[in-house]
Amino acid sequence: MVRFGGVVLCLLLVAMDVGAGILAIQAEVAQNKVKHLRLWIFECRDPSRDAFKLALGAAALLTLAHVLANLLGGCMCVCSQQEFHRSSANTQLSVACFIFTWIILVVGLSTLVIGILSNEKSKASCGLTHHHFLSIGGILCFVHGLFSVAYYVSATAASDEGK
Repeated sequence: MVRFGGVVLCLLLVAMDVGAGILAIQAEVAQNKVKHLRLWIFECRDPSRDAFKLALGAAALLTLAHVLANLLGGCMCVCSQQEFHRSSANTQLSVACFIFTWIILVVGLSTLVIGILSNEKSKASCGLTHHHFLSIGGILCFVHGLFSVAYYVSATAASDEGK
């Protein structure tokens, strides 16, 4: 029964991250539909309310998936490099995936927030292009799903080893 719950949780994590990625890519599409004038690396464009809502939903789903994976995966505490090298392969993989999920979360959420902020204004704005930030954030949501599942599986295996 525990294995079935783990499979369901992994599918839930993947579904949340895939949903966040799809929402972010749809936000990019909605953002590209608004009027804009581009002059080399500068552009003036109207904000897209749809892109704002979709990107906000993507950021919320990404954050929720990350919190869920970290809460249910537990924390593999490795305090020193010597302890890391002496630990099992599952523990090492769990720590590596934990670090990667945090890096991917920070970069992915940052790109989504840049896209959200560029679409939250009520009037047209001009400046440097914010091109493809939402789609990059969407791709990172997919990658986050892979590492979250790898983290949960390896952390669960490492905790089962310790028992």
